[in-house]
Amino acid sequence: MNGRIRVLIAEDEQTVRDALSELIQGEGDLELVGAAADAFQAIELARFHQPDVALVDVKMPGGGAQAARGIRVLCPQTRITALSAYDDRSSVLEMLGAGAGGYLVKGTPAGEILHAIRSAARGHGSLSEEVTSDVIRTLAGQLKRQEFQADRRRSDTDQVRRLLEGKGVSVVFQPMVDLATAAVIGLEALVRFDSKRARPPTGWFERAAALGLLVELELVAARAAVAHVNDLPNETFLSLNLSPATMMSDAFLGEITGLPGRRVVMEVTEHARVDDYDALNLSLQLLREQGVRLAIDDAGAGFASLQHIVRLSPDFIKLDITLTRNIDADPVRRALATAMISFASEIGAAIIAEGIE
Repeated sequence: MNGRIRVLIAEDEQTVRDALSELIQGEGDLELVGAAADAFQAIELARFHQPDVALVDVKMPGGGAQAARGIRVLCPQTRITALSAYDDRSSVLEMLGAGAGGYLVKGTPAGEILHAIRSAARGHGSLSEEVTSDVIRTLAGQLKRQEFQADRRRSDTDQVRRLLEGKGVSVVFQPMVDLATAAVIGLEALVRFDSKRARPPTGWFERAAALGLLVELELVAARAAVAHVNDLPNETFLSLNLSPATMMSDAFLGEITGLPGRRVVMEVTEHARVDDYDALNLSLQLLREQGVRLAIDDAGAGFASLQHIVRLSPDFIKLDITLTRNIDADPVRRALATAMISFASEIGAAIIAEGIE
């Protein structure tokens, strides 16, 4: 570094600010460019003077962390060293996270403060002995957690990719029965994953979504299910649980092309987010032209299912088990179910009630 080290002090206590100013002004290689009493003033002085080093009090009005973040944005080259009477772990980590490269506890000998300033100007950080061991333990713990999480993400990624290859994927079928005739009219395909880590199917779909592979995994599940369509009893339909993104994909359209469309029903759940109903309806139109039908699952479980029903005009409305359970003893549930049945009749949809075995 050429020339003197330009230092900014940000400290709300007048006596401490004066002592630090006197200390810096007594050194020939240091230049005091400003002294602030709060975070806002510290940021403004830093913007104007562009100091090499800023000593920032942790608990000043406006917050030391706020001052550090502001200085880092406006003066990227400024090295920040926190100065505080507090040596607790949370204060230290907050300041380090805000951009401070060092942390000194008030009462640190003058020589150590001067050394910290010069070290900071060279790009090196300094920690008081009072906080070093605690911070190292905390950071070591964080690294261990991060390593564990990274290992788990890698393991999950490997497992999802294994499932995408069709390994460990199987399907079971839940029958849907006509109450009047007791005949099985449809079967809902429920995928099962044989994996090293115990996790329900929904958990693996959520993990695939986090990895950006939800559509791919749902296509694997759909492919495994439709492989059985010709083994099912005649006149029964196969119901597939799909996200809107998969329904809208060209790959899914390709999967069911050539199948008897009337034997395929797509289910969209209450929890499925639809960002663009118009775009989804355009994709559904192509599928419906092949005879494929649509069911809204979990109806009555929340507002989203009602939105799906109104915007997507389903062929089937599946009443959620939370609505049908104890319906005989609950007039509110009966009233809502009656309304749903009446609505379905008006739009030509069939009602499927869950959980009434």
